Amino acid sequence: MKKLIVEFTGTFFLVLVIGLVGYHEVLFQSPQVLAPVGIGAILMVMVYMGGPVSGAHYNPAVTLGVLLRKKISSGDAVKYMLVQLLGAIAAAAVFYIIFKSTLGPPAPARGFNYNAKPLILEMLFTFALVSVVLHVATTQKAAGNSYYGLAIGFTVMAGAIAAGPYSGGAFNPAVTLGPMIMDAIKGGSSLGNAWFYLLGQFAGAAAAAWVFGMTNPDEMV
Repeated sequence: MKKLIVEFTGTFFLVLVIGLVGYHEVLFQSPQVLAPVGIGAILMVMVYMGGPVSGAHYNPAVTLGVLLRKKISSGDAVKYMLVQLLGAIAAAAVFYIIFKSTLGPPAPARGFNYNAKPLILEMLFTFALVSVVLHVATTQKAAGNSYYGLAIGFTVMAGAIAAGPYSGGAFNPAVTLGPMIMDAIKGGSSLGNAWFYLLGQFAGAAAAAWVFGMTNPDEMV
C-alpha cells in the first residue's frame, strides 16, 4: 500500500504542477521556458522523495519499461498504472476546483495536427525518458548513485522544451489521460487525441526496454 500511496502522490503533484505552470503562462505571460523548468524540478524532487519506496515511476510508460526489464511484477505494474491515473485525475479535479476551468490536456501545436508528427515526438522523448530511468535507477552498475533524480528531471525538462511546443510534451500516459478525462467530464472532446499519445508513449517505453536489454544483457539476468 505504501508504494501505491507514493505513486499516487508523485503523479498528483507532477500533473498539478504541469497545470499550474501552464496556466501561469496564460495569465501572466511568463516566459515559456519556466514551465519546463518547473515540471522538471517537481519530477526531480518527487523522484528523490519516492525512489526508495516505490521506485518513483509516476508514469505508466516508465512502469511498462520497468515491467519489461523484469523489475516489477505484472500485478504490481497494473496497480501502479491505476493509481498513477487516479493521481492524475485527482490533480485535474483539484485544478478545476481552484480555477473553475479544466486543466489543459496535451494537444499538438497548430500545423502539427497530423497524427504522425506528435506521435513520433512522444515516442522519441518517452524512449529517452524510459531509457534514462532504466539506466540510472534500475542497474547494479548505477546502484546507490545520488544523481538519478537529476537525470530523470532534466530529461523531462529537456523534452518539454524541445518537443513540448509541437506535441504538447506529455511523455506520460497519466499526464495525457488525467486532464483529458476531466475535460471529457466537463463536455470537452480532447479524448479523441488520446490514442496517438498513448501509442507513441507506450511504443517508446517498449523500445527503450528492448534497447536496454540489447545493450545491458548482464543486467537482464
